[in-house]
Amino acid sequence: MKTIRKVYFFLVFAFLYLPICILVVFSFNSSKSRAVFSGFSFKWYAKLFNDKDIIVALLNTFFVAIVASLLAAIIGTLAAIGISKFKKLPRKIFLNLNSMFMVSPEIISGISLMVLFISLFRIIKFLKLGVLTLVLAHTTICIPTVVLSVLPRLYNMDHCLEYAAKDLGCTSIKAFFKVTFFYLLPAIASGILMSFTLSLDDFIVSYFTGGTTQLLPILIYSMTKKIVSPEINALSSILLFFVFVLIFVINLLNKMGSKNKKARKINS
Repeated sequence: MKTIRKVYFFLVFAFLYLPICILVVFSFNSSKSRAVFSGFSFKWYAKLFNDKDIIVALLNTFFVAIVASLLAAIIGTLAAIGISKFKKLPRKIFLNLNSMFMVSPEIISGISLMVLFISLFRIIKFLKLGVLTLVLAHTTICIPTVVLSVLPRLYNMDHCLEYAAKDLGCTSIKAFFKVTFFYLLPAIASGILMSFTLSLDDFIVSYFTGGTTQLLPILIYSMTKKIVSPEINALSSILLFFVFVLIFVINLLNKMGSKNKKARKINS
């Protein structure tokens, strides 16, 4: 039985990760062949970074992801603090709304945001679909992730620390920045990184709200309509490595948060 279980898990993981491994290996292939590995080369990576369209799309993608994740962190943290102070019934309603936005199909979010922006453009005529709408759309889809990241940390917080800061003369705002903010910082950082990954990977919402602005997922999709170049393998490998590093950092921050929690319990 154990052997069957091991074989089953091996087949599942091979099915999931073997195509990714093949993609990374063939990004170093010296020829255009997608079936035969002719030799090790960085040719496609060099060609990738000489492609102006890809560089522009890369800069757009990182700009949108950074700004959207930071805005989502601010709004999501404030929303989490507000939800934590609600009574039981309103809290459940807002948590359900937050979860509903996360599990709803992205195509609904993309189309609804596009319709909203087009309606606003009839009032503000000089605006159009582009970087601004992408930032707003990505911020919208990232906020629920930050809320779910910060809320558990808030529930485990000892609010006596905040009350003690107020007793020592701090205003509510000073107490927040001197006590609450630093306590929530690992969860906020985790939320920023998760939001950044979500924004970096998004295709559907970007497709409907970006207009003529190219982001990497949209550019990769348009490249696959033509003859598939090994540059796509190189670009995908770089994104995979970057996402892997982000996930590693997120897990590290979560471990640091759990260690701090255990240390506080032992001290108390």
